Amino acid sequence: MRGRCDDSGAMAVEVVILVPLLVMIMVLVVAFGRYVSAEGDSQAAAREAVRAATLERDPASAAVAARATATAMLPASLSCQPAVLTGDFAPGGTVTVELTCAVSWENLGLIGLSGTAEVRGTSSAPLDTYRRTDL
Repeated sequence: MRGRCDDSGAMAVEVVILVPLLVMIMVLVVAFGRYVSAEGDSQAAAREAVRAATLERDPASAAVAARATATAMLPASLSCQPAVLTGDFAPGGTVTVELTCAVSWENLGLIGLSGTAEVRGTSSAPLDTYRRTDL
């Protein structure tokens, strides 16, 4: 019996080391998921906002429509600045909607993340060449 190795307690040590590591990896996956989800939401909102803007007849109402559509499309959990409409709002021109949102790292401090990260959604669309703006 002299050369026999005693492994009692080795499993407890392995669990104590591995469980925090696995929890940190899960928190990192959650953080990555938040970022990807926010990026997708901001891109979708920008796409719908530029579509709504192209249906309007003048730049002022196009900007209002873009902001309203972007706000309606975004989830309440995502903090975003108002949509910005730029471009040439004339027949045959191209308009662009830019949307900037902040992804919160709240409740993810376990792995050292704090504050927010910025994501941008941008979409462009051409205006109809034969559109009438005098209506």
